[in-house]
Order: sequence, then structure tokens, then C-alpha cells
Amino acid sequence: MSTRDRGVLLVLCGAIFLEGIDVAMLNVALPSIRADLGLSTGSLQWVMSAYVLGYGGFMLLGGRAADLFGRRQMFVFWLSVFLLFSGLGGFATEGWMLIVARFVTGVAAAFMTPASLSIITTGFEEGPPRNKALLFYSGTAAGGFSTGLVIGGLLASVSWRWVFFAPVVLSALILLAALTFVPKSPRPARTGRSVDLAGGLTVTAAIVLIVLGVERASHTDLTQTVLTLAAGLASLLAFLAIEARSANPLVRLGIFRSGALVRANLAGLLFAAGFFGFQFLLVLYLQELRGWSSLQTSFAMIVIGVDAILSPVLVPRLVTRFGNARLILGGLLIASLSYVLFLPVGADWTYLTMLPSLLLLGIAFALAYGPLTIVATEGVKEAEQGLAGGLLYTSFQFGAALGLSATTAVNVAATTSSAPAALLDGYRAALWVPLAAALLAALISAFGVRSRTAGTVIDSETPAADDHTAVELPTSR
Repeated sequence: MSTRDRGVLLVLCGAIFLEGIDVAMLNVALPSIRADLGLSTGSLQWVMSAYVLGYGGFMLLGGRAADLFGRRQMFVFWLSVFLLFSGLGGFATEGWMLIVARFVTGVAAAFMTPASLSIITTGFEEGPPRNKALLFYSGTAAGGFSTGLVIGGLLASVSWRWVFFAPVVLSALILLAALTFVPKSPRPARTGRSVDLAGGLTVTAAIVLIVLGVERASHTDLTQTVLTLAAGLASLLAFLAIEARSANPLVRLGIFRSGALVRANLAGLLFAAGFFGFQFLLVLYLQELRGWSSLQTSFAMIVIGVDAILSPVLVPRLVTRFGNARLILGGLLIASLSYVLFLPVGADWTYLTMLPSLLLLGIAFALAYGPLTIVATEGVKEAEQGLAGGLLYTSFQFGAALGLSATTAVNVAATTSSAPAALLDGYRAALWVPLAAALLAALISAFGVRSRTAGTVIDSETPAADDHTAVELPTSR
């Protein structure tokens, strides 16, 4: 890896570190925000969901924009927007102001992240060099999350507003480094190519409506819920119809002929749903039922960040030996075990009792996240790397929003009062949502694991993955 390559990777890892630290700090500060702004559980959930909806809803458009308008250009511009609205969130005096700021910050991340990922996937040769870069990239994201838990607890103990001001400083440093190290992208030839705004609007509407329908299921009547979900599905069908007929689609539907790509996106969606839903419940349990401070919560959750060490150090060797598909399946099964161990959570659990679940979840993230990124972008032609990255991160963010909404809905429905016993019943009921998501993700990923003696069927439009990835579709028997 040349000096310039190291500099570029450092800048891009800084950006994904920024995303991780931003989300983690907010997680820890949620109870403080609720107390200061007087938010209900449903409104509090939307402080997080607004970000992931903006992120997931515009990610496909962001990935396509990177391919059409230049990856460096999109990265630098939207990093600047991220910086601005992160700072504005710290000045919010009403819940809706904070939600709007988080939504726009999520939109900025939706354009910034696929641009940074595609800079890596086009700048490093496919195979071990790219895999190493991607695993280092994913490990940095985990490091950002782990660091954010501690820093978020420290800042929230002073004022939750510093959770929004701190990323402004980091964003400014990354922006200066990007202007120095990331080479200018060649201006893409856009003759006959345009941004599919109709497709972008319909897919965003679909994501927002579906998540809204799930979130409101526990506190609105059945008719409103059904109508909201139906509108979301109608928007999704409209999106597919637009893409099928568009000369320049936001998403070329032929890309879904790759079974590995489809499995990676579905597994990523479900894994994120369980991961974010579990963390949301864990923070509420520790701070609202147990009365732990934000700083105590931060240190309790930091063990999940073990993936920051495992991803760049151990996972590349495991990928070489076992293949991406087996690691993904193993990670999802370990995540399922983590949630199972936490199901009987009690009102007086010691930290040592919780520790196995938290440690296993960190290991699961290390095994699954990086390999999912590799599989979802492998074999995709350079002109569509932004699209492939956008698809994967859309899946992650839509899954996160859906998991948060479903977990919140079950928690609200199962909590009959504010008494400790009732709160505990609500947490226990809602914990089944992350477990179900992880088990379903594991089932889907199991189809990507090829036995050594099985034949394979490779998509005619997708280059065959090498023997180390083991992600091809198994032949039918």
C-alpha cells in the first residue's frame, strides 16, 4: 500500500469513524435528551429513526450520485453538510427541531458513505488488497462506535448538547484531510445518463411509510396502520415499476441476479434490525430501570467494541481460511445466542451476568459486518460500485429503522405501567424482536454456505468469486 493509499484510507476510515461515534454518542444521551425536552418513548425513538430514515431513504440516490457526479466531490460536499447540521442539532429546544436536524444529518451521511466506500472499492484491487482495506474500514467503524459510547457518556454527563457539537470538530479535521489526500475524481461521462429522481422519491417514501406504519402499530388503530403500510408497499411497487422502465434507473434491477448480493443485503438488513433494537432496549434498561448514569452505561457497553480489534486483526485470517459466507453465518448465530442469553433479564442483574451477551454481540459484529461488505460489493463493475455500496447501506439503515420501530412498538404494547415490574416485562417482550431478526438472517445466510463437494451456479453477469469467498449459490438437489 503506497503512502497516498494509506492517506486516502485514513481519511475514509475517519469518515466512517465519525459516523460510528455520532450514532453511539446519541444512543447513550437519549435518556438525558428525553428528560430535558420532555419526549415520550415514541418521540425518543424518532430522534434515532430520523437519522436512519434519512440515511437509508437517500442512500441509493447517494450511491448513484457518486457514480454520476464524482466520488470525491460528493464526499467533500456532503461531509460539509453533515458538519453543519450536526452542530445545529445541539441548539435544538424542541423535539421536532432535533428530529429535523438528525434527518438532514442522515441524508448527508447517505451521500457521503457510499461515496467513501466506492473510493475504496475502485481504488484498491479486488481480492486480498481490497478485502484488507474493507475489513480495516469496518473495524474503524466499530472503533468509532466503541469510542462514542465512552465519549458520549462523558459529554452527556455535562450536557447532551455536546454530543452534537463534538462531531463538528472531528468533521472539520476530516474535511481538511480529505481535501489534502483524496485525489480528485475524474469527471464521469454523463452523456445520456441522469439521476432518477422519481425512483429516489418513491423508494424514500416507501421506507418512511413502512417504518412509520410499524412504529405506530402499538398506539394507533388497525385501519391507520394498515393504510400506512399499504401506502408504503404501493410506493415500493411504484419504485420497482419506475426502475424497470427507466432508461437510467437509480437501481439497475439486473444487479439482483447475484444471489450473493441479495443474501448480503437481506442479512445486513435483519442483522442491523436486531443490533439496533437490542441496543435501544439495553440503554433504556440500564438507565431508566436500573438508574445507571450515562457514563456507567457507556462503560458497560464498551465491551461490544471488541470488534474494533477483531475486524482488522483476526477477521482477515478467518476470511482466508473459512470464507466470507461461513463467517457471516457464524456471526449471525453468535448474535442470536447473545440475545437468547439476555431474554431472562432481571431487575437486579449484575454486570457480570450481562457481560456474556455484550461480548458475544461484539464478536458477532466483527464476524458479520466486514464480510457482508465484501460480499455485497464483490464482482460488481466499477461504474456501479457506488450503487452496490448504496444498496448495502440502505439495507443496514432500513433494517436499523425497522428494528427500532418494531422493538419500540412491542415494548410500548407490553408495558402496562411505569412500575419497575411492568418496565421489565416490556423489555423482555421486546427482546424477542432482535432474536427473531438474527435467526431469520442466519437462515438466509445459510444458503450462501457451500459445502466443499457441492457444485455452484454463478450469475452470468457477475464474475465468479474466488474460492476464499464461498458465497456462490448452491446447486439445487
